[in-house]
Amino acid sequence: MDAMLKLEQLVEQLNHYNYHYYTLDQPLVSDKEYDALYDQLTALEAETGIVLPDSPTGRVGGELLKGFKPHRHLSALWSLDKAQNQDQLLLWHQRVLRLIADYNLKNPDTPLPSPSYVVELKFDGLTLNLTYTDGKLVQAATRGNGVTGEGILSQVKTIKSVPLTIPYKEGTIEVQGEGIMNLSVLAKYNETALEPLKNARNAAAGALRNLNPKTTAERKLSAFFYNVGYSDNVTFATHQEMMDFLKENRFKVNPYVSYYDNFEQVAEALADIVERRTTLDYLIDGAVIKITDMRTREILGYTDKFPRWAVAFKFEAEETTTILQSVVWNVGRTGKITPLAKVEPVELAGVTVQNCTLNNVGDIERKNLKNALGTRVFIRRSNDVIPEILGKVTEEQDGEEIEYPTTCPACGSALEQRGAHLFCNNRLNCKPQIVARITHFASRDAMDIETFSEKTAEQLYLELDVHQPADLYTLQFEDLIKLERFGERKAQNLLDALEQSKSRDLASFLYALGIPNTGKSTTKALADHFKSLEAVMGATVEELIALPDIGGIVAESIVSYFKDPILLDGIQRMLALGVTPVPPAEIAPPPTDSYFSGKVVVLTGTLHQLTREEATKRLEALGAKVTGSVSKKTDLVIAGEKAGSKLAKARELGIEVMDNEEEWMKLL
Repeated sequence: MDAMLKLEQLVEQLNHYNYHYYTLDQPLVSDKEYDALYDQLTALEAETGIVLPDSPTGRVGGELLKGFKPHRHLSALWSLDKAQNQDQLLLWHQRVLRLIADYNLKNPDTPLPSPSYVVELKFDGLTLNLTYTDGKLVQAATRGNGVTGEGILSQVKTIKSVPLTIPYKEGTIEVQGEGIMNLSVLAKYNETALEPLKNARNAAAGALRNLNPKTTAERKLSAFFYNVGYSDNVTFATHQEMMDFLKENRFKVNPYVSYYDNFEQVAEALADIVERRTTLDYLIDGAVIKITDMRTREILGYTDKFPRWAVAFKFEAEETTTILQSVVWNVGRTGKITPLAKVEPVELAGVTVQNCTLNNVGDIERKNLKNALGTRVFIRRSNDVIPEILGKVTEEQDGEEIEYPTTCPACGSALEQRGAHLFCNNRLNCKPQIVARITHFASRDAMDIETFSEKTAEQLYLELDVHQPADLYTLQFEDLIKLERFGERKAQNLLDALEQSKSRDLASFLYALGIPNTGKSTTKALADHFKSLEAVMGATVEELIALPDIGGIVAESIVSYFKDPILLDGIQRMLALGVTPVPPAEIAPPPTDSYFSGKVVVLTGTLHQLTREEATKRLEALGAKVTGSVSKKTDLVIAGEKAGSKLAKARELGIEVMDNEEEWMKLL
């Protein structure tokens, strides 16, 4: 075959696969198959010395550039007027209605239609303006001052969701969009980065305005497109037509675009976006409301700064800055020492923030926070969880040093560093560890010992020397009634609850043990597979990693746990005191003709028609294997409202996702 023809075929095939993977999120081939074709193309380009303009090999970044060249946009890029609340949004809408009414009064023969609206997400990244001539990407620029921007063609070419060629070849167009870094990509990048990136917006903007395109390529940016700002031939009657044009020309259009005839529906749509915000794998800072009719847009026109036919509705910030005041160190049930940051109180996403998470000493080093006490830091809050410190605002080492403890803050024992974490190994006499372990053992999802609480665990530790879960089963009525707040009734209730807990199912017992790196789904998988406590305790690493929900680290944790003589002694004591974990009942084999039969399924987010436990039982009855974490072994992710990192990982791995509850309920 002619070399040029082969080059053209490979480029076309790989670009087709890229479009489905990066723009449609619908992979057509495995990574291995794609890589084999990519290697063929690379070899052929090296052999012939020919690189086609739209070759995917051109996306890796070229030589270091000397500087950005100014680019004058063919059509101005406008800022948007802002509405900070519903009242300001209503004022914008009333102005629109008044302008339309005034025009129609003066032009009764050619009136404007009643306004309809499109609501889009307002991305928090860097605005891109792409120029295509006769179907080829010939320029890319930043917004700049709206008239002139910086030419960043080499950088933008590294974004794989940006088409290098498009089917439309009838002249020149300018397409606007937003360059972003997905949050999951940022998290993965920071795992190995020598200089972690503070947030996704700065990461995207910094990459696109970097003179080294290879740096841009390393960030693995994406982009969404939402406007055709200039065209010398094509025109559109409505916003819908323009969006269809973008999709037909292989631009990545965000799925959260909705249309409304009634302005009251716009307010509902904004509330829905606020709800969805924490589930998105990218940053947004609001929504944009536009009139859909293009003739109406032309008639309404512009002020000196803004189009009159659009407005940006700003959300409460999820990121802000504040002063890092101090760091305290807490001891968990596994002995892990976790730092907690105390910050100057600041309003963020509707709450006052005073505490922020710092995962471990490795996290402090990675985020350049070692000398950050008393300095300003970025913080981020999402999913209604404790906010996280992202990094220092400046790079200077201008703050006081965070001192890492060398001894346990609770018991004074010497600490050991394992990887990025500090640990207290004094399991038998470190109060926070013991109280936390006993509290976990008695919790609802574990041994479900009624009337038990953390205060009870602390009191039993201090006054009756309860150091291990096994000690609970040695408690006597005479000892309990001597305690403060323990009358005869409370004492008897606790003893009755302990007696009832002796016959909990095997999965609950395994969860109650608190085996490191295991959760409810893992312990259920262990119970279902091995059927008995003895079999679980004797399992090898090889046997464990064969299960869908268990990887190498978890398998090692389980094997190590059951080799610990102190822990084994505690288990044997419990068995001798009458604790008898009940193995899972023998049940009929599940059906094989269900949609879910044989599939490894993960549930995430908030479900409405069933509880998580009910959905799990229904799925398992139909032959599914329900697990708690997303991996390459996962076949299907069922996502409810506010699904977060698991949904993002599923999309990243190309795993099937069901996010329509009605749809999967019908299949159940």
